[in-house]
Amino acid sequence: MLLDFLFPNRCLHCNKIIDKNEVICELCLDKVNFSHHQYYENNAIKEHAKIRIPIENAFALMYFQDESLVQKIIHQLKYHHREKIGKTLAQWTIERIEFNQNKPDLIVTIPIHSKKLKLRGYNQLHLFANELSENYNIPVNHNLLKRTVHMQAQATRNKDQRLKNTKNVFQLTENIQNMHILLIDDVYTTGKTLSNAVWEILNKSKDVKISILVMAMDI
Repeated sequence: MLLDFLFPNRCLHCNKIIDKNEVICELCLDKVNFSHHQYYENNAIKEHAKIRIPIENAFALMYFQDESLVQKIIHQLKYHHREKIGKTLAQWTIERIEFNQNKPDLIVTIPIHSKKLKLRGYNQLHLFANELSENYNIPVNHNLLKRTVHMQAQATRNKDQRLKNTKNVFQLTENIQNMHILLIDDVYTTGKTLSNAVWEILNKSKDVKISILVMAMDI
């Protein structure tokens, strides 16, 4: 309680004091560049991703731009130990997606390398995915994929660097079949990360369909 008084939580945009569980104030919510994608319809991320991978559906919650409020939110989540932001992003997602057909059977998160996990202390996707799992009553598996290559933070790499060959980045840890997977990542930029994960699953599984969901897209 004393820490909350001495160091109150503040809106990431206007610096107004807000509840400790919030990220931005209600007034600044309008400053978030939401995508307004429809999960079951064609949209920008689905059209871009389908060039690389066969997917059922795709959804990006927000548009990511340099120096934007969305960038600030994502970077606070990933690099500033504010893991709880994932729950807020999940609630924003839940407000915008209603699974009424072709509901996924399993939620799977993109893993981070064990070295990065040890350094950061958490995977920024886990609370986000757990909140979605609980709301939609869809099981979640954080360990279906294992990252085998340690790479520098995406925020320090430009798009050309991100497009370089990164094959064999992931390893499937168990056999799956007859399943529709909702694969979750934070920011979709080139599609390379999700593409590698999708093909690792499809090439080593049987009768599996995949949809993707990301917090933000930057394409």
